Amino acid sequence: MKHTYKNTVISSRNKQVLFVGQTVYGGKTHDYALLKKDLDPSENWFLKYTLWVDLGYQGIDKEFECGDVKIPFKKPRKSKKNPDPKLTPEQKEYNRFVGKNRVVVENCIAGVKRFHILRNKFRYKSLQIYDETIELCAGLWNYKLRNLTTYFS
Repeated sequence: MKHTYKNTVISSRNKQVLFVGQTVYGGKTHDYALLKKDLDPSENWFLKYTLWVDLGYQGIDKEFECGDVKIPFKKPRKSKKNPDPKLTPEQKEYNRFVGKNRVVVENCIAGVKRFHILRNKFRYKSLQIYDETIELCAGLWNYKLRNLTTYFS
């Protein structure tokens, strides 16, 4: 059995980490439950922003006040009435559009995980130390991005 740590990560369009949530022990914890634990839904966190989220955040526009939410369509369930469930071509195109924009978030997370301390087995028992470690790695990733943009501009 492999134990995992999970964090909520919010990034900008330029791959910069804006927020890292508290570490939760156990990979079975739902992503949206983590977000609600980290950010109070009664606050207007996302009112001025466009959110690009995956299917793990279904219902975010109902609990949080959001400016615009881009979430892919979920494939319908198989049933007796619908034995061959499929998305329409328009829904597939929209899902590709969302995926092409969401890839920035995944690249940001991969950039933070380039620091091997997050990819290898973490042997400390304290989640506070892991919190500090992922925050430091996110800060180093942001620093690296800033220096790269300064170097190439």
